[in-house]
Amino acid sequence: MPARYDIDSERELWDAFAESTRDKALEADPVFCWTQYAGHGPGPELLGSPKTALEIGCGTGRALAFLLKRGVKVTGVDLSPVAVKHLTERWGARGGEFICAEVLEHLGTHADTYDAIYSIFGAVWFTDPAKLLPLVAQRLNPGGTLVFSQPPAIPGAYGPQGMYKGGFAGKAMFTYRYSYTPRKWAALLARSGFRDIEAAVLDAPTEGHIGTLIVRAVSG
Repeated sequence: MPARYDIDSERELWDAFAESTRDKALEADPVFCWTQYAGHGPGPELLGSPKTALEIGCGTGRALAFLLKRGVKVTGVDLSPVAVKHLTERWGARGGEFICAEVLEHLGTHADTYDAIYSIFGAVWFTDPAKLLPLVAQRLNPGGTLVFSQPPAIPGAYGPQGMYKGGFAGKAMFTYRYSYTPRKWAALLARSGFRDIEAAVLDAPTEGHIGTLIVRAVSG
């Protein structure tokens, strides 16, 4: 994470996002889609058949709720207390567990393990992979899967990049995202002990539109 990273500012940004997506968290039907295009691309089959799963950066919780309704024991971690409050109100009584925490701290201090860990435009996009991936590997059961999706890197723009929230006016709310080529992601995962790594960009359903990076790997 960049040296000037401010966890309180980061939390404020994600609280604002959670407020803006409150209706999705409290009212929208569960859906599991790796891409930014409804009904496009693979679904939860990329996770295999997990009995337990952890979503890091669970956001609106729609994917987590989808797994919950299928009988998977699911846990969601999110930095925003606003998001966690909304999700607990909607899905807590149905068995979902939602934890407000910074992902590196949570993975580093909790001993729970899972059959699958995943991120849909979530924490993998916003966390230094050199720190995150080894911790994910430790929290996966043998043969467990890590799957994540995010926008592909802009050609020539790799590594940590700053991103403002909501345009370029108003209060300076920003975060850092991490973008790499599929080949680089595969190397980072292999270095952290993963195997059977698949990393590729899925084209958008409309030619010329932004595709989706989808990465899957199995714990060693």
